[in-house]
Amino acid sequence: MSEILNVISESLQEGDVDAVTEKVEEALNGGVSASTILHEGLLHGMDVMGQRWKNEEVYMPEVMIAARAMNAGMRVLKPHLLAAGVKPIGKVVLGTVKGDLHDIGKNLVNMMFVGSGFEVVDLGVDVNEKTFVQAITEHQPQIIAMAALLTTTMSEMRVVIEAVTTTGLRDQVKIMVGGAPLTQSFANAIGADAYAPDAAVAADIAKQMIGA
Repeated sequence: MSEILNVISESLQEGDVDAVTEKVEEALNGGVSASTILHEGLLHGMDVMGQRWKNEEVYMPEVMIAARAMNAGMRVLKPHLLAAGVKPIGKVVLGTVKGDLHDIGKNLVNMMFVGSGFEVVDLGVDVNEKTFVQAITEHQPQIIAMAALLTTTMSEMRVVIEAVTTTGLRDQVKIMVGGAPLTQSFANAIGADAYAPDAAVAADIAKQMIGA
């Protein structure tokens, strides 16, 4: 890895938004391709943070600060990636289910997905089954990721899966679920394809799902 890419990765891990923005621009001006900056700078830094989080070496606030720096770098990089024809590794539709207004965990999952190279369509919170079905039709994602942070809203995940199945779209998408009250057995019972206990694992599972 070149020195400037290493600096981008390390600055991202430190959550230094200004340094990431400055160094991404410097790398672009120095002739480094947008794809190289993305993969060897920004995504490398998020990969490191994801691994450190799984190892409990850092905690959610540090990961969210790093993800903010990632987003800042992506804002600079995105026009160059589009111009170069660089495409995301896959597309995820993400949302917190109907009746649940929690978004911190969902937002962290969003950041980890983006940091892994996915395009994310974030439907927000309190998302009903019709909105999920409409999003599948409109955006053609490979993965639907649902979050629930309340025991009282977990059942909405089954409602969504049943709606996706009834409309004939179930074979088109993989469905991932997560959230504090969930378990693998619950995911199995409602017919989800995967359960993710945290955001870093969710990103890894999503990559496995699409063979990335």
